[in-house]
Amino acid sequence: MAPTITAAMTNSQEHLTLNHKLRKPLVEKLRRERINSSIEQLKSLLGPEFLKQQPESKLERADILEMTVCFLTQLLQQNHRQRRQLNGLKSTTACFDDNLTKAEISLSSTVQSTTDEDSDCKVLWRPW
Repeated sequence: MAPTITAAMTNSQEHLTLNHKLRKPLVEKLRRERINSSIEQLKSLLGPEFLKQQPESKLERADILEMTVCFLTQLLQQNHRQRRQLNGLKSTTACFDDNLTKAEISLSSTVQSTTDEDSDCKVLWRPW
């Protein structure tokens, strides 16, 4: 009984090895096609950026990847600067709103006291 199990296992392993040997080139070809397609998409997305840096030279895949990394790094830095500016504007706006509220309260109390004085003055201005 042991030899039949061993023979079946050997036969199965040979089948898996053969299947793997046949599939590996196809899987590798699909992987390379995905990589090349993605690099071409990057090249088309960043086309104007590429033309600025190297107008007439043929770009290698490594060049495209390096330029993409550089471009994305610049975008991230720009994003951080804009966030800092936005936070600065928010704090300035909050300070302005606080000062405006204080001014409205001060104006309101001034108007109220002036109204009280005006009512006294109105009494004084009446001839009767």
